[in-house]
Amino acid sequence: MSDPSNWPGLSPGIQSRIVTINDLEMHILKASPPNSSATSAPLIVLLHGFPELAYSWRKVLVPLSEAGYHVVAPDQRGYGRTKSIHAEYPIKFEDDLTPFRMTNLVKDVVALVYTLGYQSAAAVVGHDFGASVAAFCALIRPDVFRSVVLMSSPFPGPPKLPANHASGTQVKQIEAAFAKLDPPRKHYTLYYSTPEANRDMMNAPDGLRAFLRDYYHAKSGDSEHNAPHSLKAPEAAVMAELPHYYVMRLDETMPQSVRGSRPLKQIVEGNLWLTEEELDVYVAEYTRTGFQGGLNMYRMATNPALSSDRELFYGMKIVVPAMFVAGKKDWGTYQLPGVVDVMREQACENMKDFVLIDRVGHWVQQEQSGEVVKQILRFLGKSQP
Repeated sequence: MSDPSNWPGLSPGIQSRIVTINDLEMHILKASPPNSSATSAPLIVLLHGFPELAYSWRKVLVPLSEAGYHVVAPDQRGYGRTKSIHAEYPIKFEDDLTPFRMTNLVKDVVALVYTLGYQSAAAVVGHDFGASVAAFCALIRPDVFRSVVLMSSPFPGPPKLPANHASGTQVKQIEAAFAKLDPPRKHYTLYYSTPEANRDMMNAPDGLRAFLRDYYHAKSGDSEHNAPHSLKAPEAAVMAELPHYYVMRLDETMPQSVRGSRPLKQIVEGNLWLTEEELDVYVAEYTRTGFQGGLNMYRMATNPALSSDRELFYGMKIVVPAMFVAGKKDWGTYQLPGVVDVMREQACENMKDFVLIDRVGHWVQQEQSGEVVKQILRFLGKSQP
């Protein structure tokens, strides 16, 4: 697993490179159209979520490049083969959080575009937490990112200004109410913000590999337990309808929360979107780096005092063409009550499409890559001049 070029599932058209931007040596996977010069093809940037990697886009890189695009997927700050000159792996809970501010994450992506020799990108595509970064990229620099595709995580817009730092985020405000439920519960984003989260996952009782297989399966379309629906109100009792990987039991770790969703042997053996060999890549990379780099983004998002840079953009909307794509079996679309309507009616001024793909869960670009490519190309076909 030492050489990304030899990772399973990477077709010959995908290259692994290291580029220097900001304080990072950033690892990217890239694919270009045949016979294209350095910047002759329009650029698409793909941003992964948690706990994923640039590798999570392995199934869409070449198909998008064959449609005429230069396609680049970085390991985002704190993940995979991307290294900071200021912090070595494994990243520690006590390390400086400033580099993980949203404005700095956006700066990473802007710098990547320019380092590749481009002035703009046809689209920035983000999945899971990568959708938040992609949304702010489009919000802050519409001159650079001419369209945006948000996947599996709706964008509510920037936080209000001035924010009431004493009350915190929507989830933080009802934290005490979660603890009073029967049985007592807690929200996963607040758990991910604790020093215990990384330790719990790295030391999962059945090992890291079993935990990652459980986690990916629990949130996928393969799990029979995923039948999402919109929730009526942002109240603890209502949000307790979410699966235990979102609203956890108060006394459980994440490995314990997803262990009950462990897939049967025949499901694992028949899994074509994440084979055992492909899972090996994630296991090897997270064994080396730990999860703290990715968890730092949740720490920033759940603490307004640490994410006050986002308040600067209060009142702004995404004005470039936007599309939302998710799986119909993905609870992520509905985990925050009302956020879909806010995204479609307020946060995005020009949302052209809202697409839910049948029989697919949270890992949409891995579970149904062909349909994702089809939707992105259809969207770009009508959104680009």
